[in-house]
Amino acid sequence: MHLRSSLAIVLIALSLWSCKEDDKSAELAYEKEQAKQVEEEKILEFGFDLNNYIVKRDTIKSGDSFGEILQRHNIGYPAIFEIAEATKDTFDIRKLHPGRPYTFLYTKESQKDSLPSPETFVYQNTQEEYVVIGLKDSIHAYTDRKPITYVEKTATGVIESSISNTLEEKGLSQRLAHKMADDIYAWTIDFRRLQKGDRFKVIYTDKYIDDTIYAGIKDVKAAYFEHNGDSLYAFQFESDSIKGIVDYFNEDAKNLRRAFLKAPVQFSRISSRYNLKRRIAVYGYKVRPHKGTDFAAPIGTPIMATANGTVIESTRRGGNGKFVKIRHNATYSTQYLHMKAQNVKKGEFVKQGDIIGWVGMTGNTGGPHVCYRFWKNGKQVDPFKEKLPEAEPISDSLKVKYLEYIKPIKQQLDNIHFLEATPKETQTTITEDPIL
Repeated sequence: MHLRSSLAIVLIALSLWSCKEDDKSAELAYEKEQAKQVEEEKILEFGFDLNNYIVKRDTIKSGDSFGEILQRHNIGYPAIFEIAEATKDTFDIRKLHPGRPYTFLYTKESQKDSLPSPETFVYQNTQEEYVVIGLKDSIHAYTDRKPITYVEKTATGVIESSISNTLEEKGLSQRLAHKMADDIYAWTIDFRRLQKGDRFKVIYTDKYIDDTIYAGIKDVKAAYFEHNGDSLYAFQFESDSIKGIVDYFNEDAKNLRRAFLKAPVQFSRISSRYNLKRRIAVYGYKVRPHKGTDFAAPIGTPIMATANGTVIESTRRGGNGKFVKIRHNATYSTQYLHMKAQNVKKGEFVKQGDIIGWVGMTGNTGGPHVCYRFWKNGKQVDPFKEKLPEAEPISDSLKVKYLEYIKPIKQQLDNIHFLEATPKETQTTITEDPIL
C-alpha cells in the first residue's frame, strides 16, 4: 500500500513537472514567434525595406553639388561622371534645391569596408515625388511618388471677427480661407467685410503622404455660406473635361466665377492705377500715360493668369522687361510685365489662377511689382472700369447631369449642423491613390 502511494506521488510530480515544462515551452515558442514578427516587420520607404540597410539622411545645403555630395560618401570622380551620364535622361544633377532632403542607403555588409560606399541615392523633388539612383552594378534612375491618402472632412464655423480667426480657433488650415475667398466666393462675397454671425459649412479633402504626413488641402468639394441674409451654395464641377476646367456653381447651375480675377497676385496692393494723364516728377512732370495697373508685391511672388486663354507672347522686350501676354478670346487679352521669370511658353493654354511667372524688377521699374495691362478689342483699357463678362455657364447638355450630381452633396451639406460653442471637424471617408 505504501509502495502504491509513493508511486502515485511520483507520477503526480512528473505530471506537474511535465505541464510546467510544456507551459514553459509554449511561452518560449510564443516569445520567439513575437520576436520573429517584430524582426520581420518591414519598414517601407521609397520602395525599399529600410531594415536591410544603413540609412543616412541629409538635406541639400546652399552651394552643394551632386558630385560633392557623392564624394562625401566615398564615391570617386570617375564613378560620379559615369553615374551622371547614365542617369541624365531621368535626373538633372544641376537642379538640386537647397532644403530638399536626400537619403543614402548602405548595405549592412558594406560597413565592414574601410571606406564604405552607398548602394542607392534618393532625392526628394517634392514631398510626394522622389528620384531613385542605383549607384552600383547596373547604374539606373527612375522617378516615383509616395502613396497619398485623401481624407474627406467637413467643418463649420461662425464668424466673430474674421474667417482666419474662426479657422485658427478651430485648428483648421488657413488654406480653407484662401480656397473660399479666392477660388469659390471671390465674386460674391467680400471677405474683408464679413459680419459677425455670418456662418459657413464646407466639405473638403485633406491630403496625407504615407498616411501620416499632412500635405495640405487637395480641394473643396462643396460649401455653404450665410452672408448678409443670403444663402450661398457652391459645388465643384468639371465643366470642360477636354481642357480640365473645374468651376464652382450654385444650386441653380449658375457659375460663381467671373471671367477675370480681380488681380494677378494675391495679398498685394495697387501702387499705381491706370491713368492716361499721369505726370511724373523725374520726367519733369510731363504727361506720361500709364496704361496698366501696378500691383506691388515682393520679388518671387507668383503671378496668376486672370482668365483662361492661350499664351501669345512670353519674352523680354525693352522697358517691359520679361513679360507674358495671353489672348483670352476675340475680345480680351492681358499682359503681365517686369517678371523675374516666366513659367509658360508661347502657344500654351493656361487656366485662370495658373502661375505664369513671378514678380520681379526687369525692364523700367523702380520697385518689385507686376504691371497688369488689359486689352479690349485691341485697345488698352482700365479693367476696373469695365463691365467684365461672367464665366461661361454650364452647357445645356451638362446641366441635367450637374443637377443630379449635386443632389446627394447638397443633402450632405444641409445635414451638417452648425457647431457654434465647441465646433469641430468630422472625418467621413478615406480613399487612396494607387502607387504610380
